[in-house]
Amino acid sequence: MEWRDGIEPGTMEVKVAELLVATADQADYLIDGSVREVLKLLRERMGMDVVFVSEFTGGVRELRAVEQSAGHETVAEGQTDSLETTWCQRVVDGRLPELVPDGAVLQASGQAPPAACPIGTYLSTPIVLGSGEVYGTLCCFSFGVNPKVTELDVKKLRYTADLTAKKIDRSRRVSAEMSLEPIPDPGFKPAR
Repeated sequence: MEWRDGIEPGTMEVKVAELLVATADQADYLIDGSVREVLKLLRERMGMDVVFVSEFTGGVRELRAVEQSAGHETVAEGQTDSLETTWCQRVVDGRLPELVPDGAVLQASGQAPPAACPIGTYLSTPIVLGSGEVYGTLCCFSFGVNPKVTELDVKKLRYTADLTAKKIDRSRRVSAEMSLEPIPDPGFKPAR
């Protein structure tokens, strides 16, 4: 059995794991280059136009890493939106499913909020940290309906979100450890 473009099952998952786990000890920030490589891999293999990692903070969704097809740039890293107006929040709280085959149908019925660009097929899954905190979401969408997307793609997205959460947890631990105490200057002598 082959996956859409001739790749054997598991190959994408192996590549995702290699990118997100192999560099984990070297990561010194939350979303690094390996995550961006994974987003590109997801976008290309799933035939989507936009893939992004979002972070939820203070009632806002911020796009932390974005990969999109050339010439179709519709969102940008650092872009923020009120969380309640996003499809991401509706997936996290269960108002929208993780896989939406045709976003126009949900928008027409009022189940999904209006979007700044056309959303055909949409996939989203929460990024849940080890503490149980929802960091944000891993989302992707195509501008038109993509009939090749299935529940298997949702599983791949969940797998990638789990590995991304582990990478964020690890980066936060390293950052916290590095900022706990100042390093004393051995030559410093306090004035008396």
